[in-house]
Amino acid sequence: MSSPTSQIKFREPLIEMAHGAGGKASRRLVEGLFAPLLFGAGQGPLGDAAQVQINGTRIAMTTDSFVVSPLRFPGGSIGELAINGTVNDLAVSGAKAEAIVVTYVLEAGLPTAVLEAEVRAMARAADRAGVLVVGGDTKVVEHGKADRMYITTTGIGRLLPGVAVAAASVKPSDKLLLSGPIGDHGITIVLARGELDLESDLRSDTRSVLPLVQSLANAAGGGIRWMRDPTRGGVATSLNELARDCGHGLVLFEEKIPVRDSVRGACELLGLDPLHIANEGQFLAVVSAEVAEDALAALLAAPGGEQAAVIGEVREQPPGLVCVTTPYGGNRVVDMLVGDPLPRIC
Repeated sequence: MSSPTSQIKFREPLIEMAHGAGGKASRRLVEGLFAPLLFGAGQGPLGDAAQVQINGTRIAMTTDSFVVSPLRFPGGSIGELAINGTVNDLAVSGAKAEAIVVTYVLEAGLPTAVLEAEVRAMARAADRAGVLVVGGDTKVVEHGKADRMYITTTGIGRLLPGVAVAAASVKPSDKLLLSGPIGDHGITIVLARGELDLESDLRSDTRSVLPLVQSLANAAGGGIRWMRDPTRGGVATSLNELARDCGHGLVLFEEKIPVRDSVRGACELLGLDPLHIANEGQFLAVVSAEVAEDALAALLAAPGGEQAAVIGEVREQPPGLVCVTTPYGGNRVVDMLVGDPLPRIC
């Protein structure tokens, strides 16, 4: 039997920004170094939350760190993002967040008013999401060592009855749903940094997706195969991970994917694909064809789901790949995010 050390495949000499961008480099780091040393043998496909059984009770658990710059941006801030991100990772794993602990890493010299504003933002977001913040920790580092503030959150959740999500359950003919427009968060952060000479009223989509997930669960129940919130790396990266894990092909219909004109325009200027841009308030779901109509109707009727759409389907071919069909009948393969075009987005 080989030792965990012998299974290490990550041999890159230095950690780079791309290793935290959620794309191919991140996957190499997690699967090549962290997984063989920390997660043990038999680890299945990695998701947004882990399920743990304690004395016969099964719970979901997730953790995340937030290093967004700037700290505040149109539509949200790092504090709100930290709560919503944790709630959402649990929601798309089929669980309702019940409790969160939070760690602050603060830079010496940070104005107290800035910290108070983010603590208040977290409190408001937690109240809206119906989750309790039950503890945490604080560390302060020297000036210049933390870019003002980093936040880490860990959440535990109660599994939603009748909902079981797994890439292995995805089958050909299943339908792919998206809860709303993509790319709002990533492009909002770029504009907030002043890196583009572009005027826009675009706002981050950061929010809890739990109400939408609950609406979907009520309508589709056991017909839900898989869910994911496409944050770092965007829709393309999340779907490439699914295609690889389930072994089937995913075909997207380009004209069905909701993208705001301002996001599309910014992506054209930057040479980016909206499918690679981060989102913080949308989610993807694969549902069986039999429940797809009811599932979409439930999302459209739920507050915040008015632009939900069926954007694609699962097919046998091409196995393990994500393809986009254009309105003109062409096809293109969409890969995972490569590199780190938009650093520090979450």
